Amino acid sequence: MNVDAAWLVVLAVAPGIVIAGVVWWLDRFDREPHDLVIGCFLWGAVIIVPVAVIEIGLGALVPLNRSVFGSAVLSAFGIVAFTEEAAKYLVARLYVYPRSDFDEPYDGITYCVMVGMGFATLENLLYVFSAESEPVGLALVRMVTAVPAHAANGVLMGYFLGSAKFASRRWGYHLAALASAVTAHGLYDVFLFYENPGLITLGALVVLGIATWLSIRAIKQHLQASPFREQ
Repeated sequence: MNVDAAWLVVLAVAPGIVIAGVVWWLDRFDREPHDLVIGCFLWGAVIIVPVAVIEIGLGALVPLNRSVFGSAVLSAFGIVAFTEEAAKYLVARLYVYPRSDFDEPYDGITYCVMVGMGFATLENLLYVFSAESEPVGLALVRMVTAVPAHAANGVLMGYFLGSAKFASRRWGYHLAALASAVTAHGLYDVFLFYENPGLITLGALVVLGIATWLSIRAIKQHLQASPFREQ
């Protein structure tokens, strides 16, 4: 690997790892074990394969027409957002949710963000190294847009998944976990899929800003509610 390729790998990989590390570090009262954190990250990367197969298949059945807003909505929500967020939810639900280490609401955020950052990191590498031109520029743009968007989706999902773990009526929270992530992801992608530069710039950034603001509030709320605070 030459120097340029190595630098490109760093630009593509660093954002996801840094965000994952910050979310894990914030859980200062009861940090999650490294094996589960790394496992979630790796599973997040692995699910890109089946997700890509499903998205390609659905995309062939319902092709995206970028000049039609309804087509952009269908592709953004029905194909991309639902498929990707459902896959992330299943990883968190099946891999870590039943474990005893999932012992406080904030753990939902930690684990869902790890899954999301694993997904975003491999996705970033694939996008950057398949770029026909300006891969460094693409990596820098995705560093402050797509990767944080995946992180925000993970926080929103994890907030409700963490709440579900300790609630008496859980299914509402489980549905909210998936619905919140799909909604944020779908709204973000709609503005990228629709052929309107103004909407792409304004709409996607507004959605990302709102999702990030909600994520920060969700993180603060679950940290303040941690049963391990006084310990």
